[in-house]
Amino acid sequence: MTKSINNNSIQSTQHYRQATHATASMTAALPSPCEALAFPFNIYAHALQLHEGMASDLHFGLFQNDKISMRTAQQSTHELLRSKLPPSPCRILEVGIDSGTTSSLLNQPDYEVFSITVDTQQAERFKRNAKPQASAQYQSLETINTEAKGFDIVLFKESAQYIDQLEIINKALDLLSPSGQLIVMGEFALKHNTTDLENLHLLKNMIMLAERSGFELIENLDLSVLAAPTFDYLLQAISTYRQRLIKDLFLNPEQLTQLEQSNRINREKYTNGEYGYALLRFRKKTAPRWHLQLLKENQKHKLFDLFKKTFNHTMTPATWQWKYGANTSHALGVWQKDKLIAHYGGVARQILFFGQPQTAVQIADVMVDTSERGILTRKGPFFLMTAAFLEHYIGYGKPYLIGFGFPNERHMKIAERHGLYGEVGKMVEITWPPLSKFPHWRTRLLPITPLDNNAPITLIVNECWQQMANDLQTALVGVRDWAYIQHRYLNHPTQHYQVVLIKNRGSDQTRGVLILRYDAHGCEIVDFIAPLAEIPLLVLHARRLAGINGQQRLFCRITENFAAHFAVAGGTRKTLDIRIPASTWDNAPSIDSLRNHWWLMSGDADFR
Repeated sequence: MTKSINNNSIQSTQHYRQATHATASMTAALPSPCEALAFPFNIYAHALQLHEGMASDLHFGLFQNDKISMRTAQQSTHELLRSKLPPSPCRILEVGIDSGTTSSLLNQPDYEVFSITVDTQQAERFKRNAKPQASAQYQSLETINTEAKGFDIVLFKESAQYIDQLEIINKALDLLSPSGQLIVMGEFALKHNTTDLENLHLLKNMIMLAERSGFELIENLDLSVLAAPTFDYLLQAISTYRQRLIKDLFLNPEQLTQLEQSNRINREKYTNGEYGYALLRFRKKTAPRWHLQLLKENQKHKLFDLFKKTFNHTMTPATWQWKYGANTSHALGVWQKDKLIAHYGGVARQILFFGQPQTAVQIADVMVDTSERGILTRKGPFFLMTAAFLEHYIGYGKPYLIGFGFPNERHMKIAERHGLYGEVGKMVEITWPPLSKFPHWRTRLLPITPLDNNAPITLIVNECWQQMANDLQTALVGVRDWAYIQHRYLNHPTQHYQVVLIKNRGSDQTRGVLILRYDAHGCEIVDFIAPLAEIPLLVLHARRLAGINGQQRLFCRITENFAAHFAVAGGTRKTLDIRIPASTWDNAPSIDSLRNHWWLMSGDADFR
């Protein structure tokens, strides 16, 4: 029913997960029905109590006209929902509860209703207000026993936005009887236009995911025009009783001002068609051949098996933890019963997006079991997991504005044919012969090791990065500060990198940082942190280090659009079968705006 003051994303009053709002000044008991309610629900409840004499329901109302009360509008919501239920007998699972009004209307003769919630406040209000025959269990959808199958209806009334879409779809498939219905009623995002993170599910994405996963859409009822006046009603009630609310609830006036502004923005988004209120009904069809699931840590051994089968070498638990163990990583799996047959991973990367800080996601470990690779249609595992990942994570209003990866041309064309990716760049390789081991008298080399975690070295590396960032204001580039260098290279669990600082002799002036790797292919410049004008000098030192270490060649890989900066140091250039993709599946920065703007090197791509 309202937006969070902090992030301007709508939060309905029927919430599945506990609201994160807190009111520091609420130290005394509040008048009923507001006591123990989290901010801003205490305000709504008390405003309705003052305005209408009661506040038994905090749901959206459906206003047929501007003359009716909130209570009448909320009754319209309940009546509409009840009209969509099948005749008795009927078993219903209600996920997320309010004060008991919805559960009570569901508890008709021969209706068997099970209600679950993970919100203690909801549970307490339910006990106080629900009819005697209604009951609720303190439990999450994720942990509900899937043996409790055979439900005719799984219902989310203004609660779906707090649960991952895949969890909703998968659990509904497990819990519904054949031809059972999934009903989702509440707020949705209708379009995303800004980089701000939105907490609402995008309506079209939920429909597409459900249809790909084994449901058919039987009704999509747009109720936005009827629901939007809820904000007008609340704004009027808060304005009318503003001083009373401040006094009774011990509010800071600024809290109320921010809440009012949040609701005005909410109302405007409804007017602009960015947010809406809908009732979706899906019918379960035949169980799909595969199902999608976010990979959990206790399933990582399945990933290890698929990784070894796909790439012919082993991913160690330490490497998995280094790559995917943080909260900023995501792994999506395609399952055939208990077998993991495909995987699509993503790791967050802080970037500069034309000079502005943003967060991207790097696609990693895209794998499909050899027995399933031939299925390259829109019903195949590659399409299913890629589309779901892009819908979940990449684009405007999503956790990551853009994504990037390093597919070969064949995989790139498959993704382009399905409308998933567009090409925004390609990688080239430049090779130089090593030089003799004689020193370069004007500059000196200082190794950086994991033990060099101190203020001076942090400052030096960050200054090098800042100089490089200044040269790349019109580019897309991953952040290369000390924290990144430390994690990516110095703390790698299995791979050794040579990290070298180049300084002038006789002064403290730093010229840049080189990161090298030695293997059977030669000495490779995997990363570079310096002003772009220093590239020839750093390549010179890399050639010397290659010669000192007995290598036959020095090479680096760089996005084609920046290859000219390395070509001034000579060398032989060739194009690689490595493409740089960007999402075209959902609303995101256009391919044309991103094309030939990435600065990417092997260190951005390689996780060995």
